[in-house]
Amino acid sequence: MSKPSAIWQTVRRPLAMSLLCAGLVSSLSGCVALVAGGAISGTLAATDRRTFGAQTEDRAIEVKGEIKLNNVIGSAGHINVNAFNRRALLTGEVRDEATRAQAEREIAGIEGVLSVVNELEIAGNSSFSSRSNDTMITTKVKASLIDRKDISANSFQVVTERGNVYLQGRVTQREGQIAADIARGVSGVAKVVKVFEYITEEEWKSFQPRPANNS
Repeated sequence: MSKPSAIWQTVRRPLAMSLLCAGLVSSLSGCVALVAGGAISGTLAATDRRTFGAQTEDRAIEVKGEIKLNNVIGSAGHINVNAFNRRALLTGEVRDEATRAQAEREIAGIEGVLSVVNELEIAGNSSFSSRSNDTMITTKVKASLIDRKDISANSFQVVTERGNVYLQGRVTQREGQIAADIARGVSGVAKVVKVFEYITEEEWKSFQPRPANNS
């Protein structure tokens, strides 16, 4: 049976192209989920450094969070919820500090959430053109990560709001710095914010494929 890393190398370039195409047809929500088909999605899940349970719970946190905020805050803000390893990132715009604090409390109250990173801005809702630009930036950053051979692109989650790129993931300090430098080099990026859960180099080694046993 093929090792996950070998499969990832096989789909690396097709995935980069799929991401570029997906960016053109995505929903322009600011936080862009890029999916390149069932087979590739399965490969991504297999090479993700989160457990499958954490991946499933993260998606549940995002869905519950968006529903909850829509019911409580509604048109008083444009808020995106992204979760990585049960740590929630809030991005977007709200009308005042009270709404900003309320959004954080609502997300923190969801079962399974370990912490909340509140990056909400007090401002009017972003425009369609701004969200479209964010979509393309996310696509270009993700494709640039895939092109880099010394990091695992699937270890990173990319979120863009108003030209600000937020990077999530379970990575080493070295990987995180490489990814941040890559993101800063993408045209249109105003700022890069690292929202990582850092692992040690020893932990990193445990994620690397073991040499095939040819005996």
